[in-house]
Amino acid sequence: MKEIICIMLLCALQVTAQKEKKEEIKPIPKAKSFVTSHQGVFGGKTINYKATAKETFLTNKMGDSIATFWSVAYTKTPMGDVGKRPVTFVFNGGPGSASMWLHMGFFGPKVVQVDSDAIKDDGAAPYDLVKNEHGLLDLTDLVFIDPVGTGYSRLVGKGKGKDFYGLKEDVDSFAQFIRKWVTENQRWFSPKYLAGESYGTTRAAYLGKALEGSGQNMALNGMILISQALDYAGSTSIHHNMTSYITYLPSMAATAWYHKKAGQGKTLEDFVAECRKFTYERYSPALYKGNLLADSEKEAIADKLSYFTGLDKTYILNSNLRILMGRFQKKLLEDKGLAVGRLDGRFMGDEVDKVAERPHLGDPASYQISAAYTAALNHYFASELNVKMDRPYITSGGGSGWRWRTVPDGQYWEPMPVNTAPHLGETMRRNPAMKVMVASGYYDLITPFFDAEYTFARNGIATSRVEMTYYEAGHMMYTHQPDLIKLAKDIRTFLTAQ
Repeated sequence: MKEIICIMLLCALQVTAQKEKKEEIKPIPKAKSFVTSHQGVFGGKTINYKATAKETFLTNKMGDSIATFWSVAYTKTPMGDVGKRPVTFVFNGGPGSASMWLHMGFFGPKVVQVDSDAIKDDGAAPYDLVKNEHGLLDLTDLVFIDPVGTGYSRLVGKGKGKDFYGLKEDVDSFAQFIRKWVTENQRWFSPKYLAGESYGTTRAAYLGKALEGSGQNMALNGMILISQALDYAGSTSIHHNMTSYITYLPSMAATAWYHKKAGQGKTLEDFVAECRKFTYERYSPALYKGNLLADSEKEAIADKLSYFTGLDKTYILNSNLRILMGRFQKKLLEDKGLAVGRLDGRFMGDEVDKVAERPHLGDPASYQISAAYTAALNHYFASELNVKMDRPYITSGGGSGWRWRTVPDGQYWEPMPVNTAPHLGETMRRNPAMKVMVASGYYDLITPFFDAEYTFARNGIATSRVEMTYYEAGHMMYTHQPDLIKLAKDIRTFLTAQ
């Protein structure tokens, strides 16, 4: 009997040892920090500022270090009155994208230039890195944040991917970082803003609510939501998602107008307004009638859809009046053998398979500029911020196996799409001082501008404190130089409005 017990104990110890071996604890390195001093002209004013590129440890409830967040902060020197100097926390989306795009494309002291007219590919190095005379450092300090798995941010110690790769987990990690940064830099009295792009807006809407909790209530002054994606029903073009057929149509019309396939003789704004009216008053009811729609009415709707999208009426009828975005990307310029971009419908890609249902080479609006952005950031870090790290800067990919489902009250997203807009609505009503700016590109075919209007008209959002702005480009409207200038001007107005 004793022998059996000993064997059982031995087996248990072996199992425990194997588990401990599997749960490898990553070493905790010393956090790195690189501080440099600079001067630049922003908004016509000469500003002295400090750049702090560093790692910040995040901890679990037991106080164990589980990750480092990489951030780059630009702070004015001397700062002056801390209560009058705002700080804006900036991040991109994905999920699993570094802040490189907003850093090197719009908000940073220097930005990379790509073809403003979306015609030429970025090609190979060298690229043009220029002073950002439209930057905002005269108005606000800026902190660029990279989530775990992107940039130089990574797991350490007992940290695991499941601690970060999920909607709530991601928000909690950002809330912890922001509180740490504000505390370490003595900025609790500073006006605070969030600036997110794409999934970064999903995060921002939830993050505003999270910052109010955990026994450290932090109220925000505002949010800048670039290419918002709060309610995924309106930005997910798939079969049987009725909302998406509605929200994407005006963006298809705008893109067809741009490529001279529809709306000729009218201004973009007038053509879009016409499509909005049709979508609300005729297209939506027709979709909801389904097979109850009379043949004559179906023909009339198909005629109008062809008028707005530039697609063949027979194709639209065969699609049962429902046009998926991937198909639109291939069909619009099918006569030229080109596919239009998803992030920005101005871009065009020459694909090998001319008759595929959707683009198969990837998104030309992404692959035609990403090399320039990646090269610019690495060059800028090394040559101007003196950053020396022992690993590569990861621009995207962090967050495999992302979990969308967990929310604080234990309910689940599925089968409903993700929607953080109600969080924003609640936060705005608890905090009547908070305002929101929503920036949308007409040619954004992934987070359509009409979805922004549809989302913000619902969900309990205080629309009197929401500013909607529009640009003649796509998801990253700042790649279009006139829109970069307009976006900067609009944000300046937003930050300085009383």
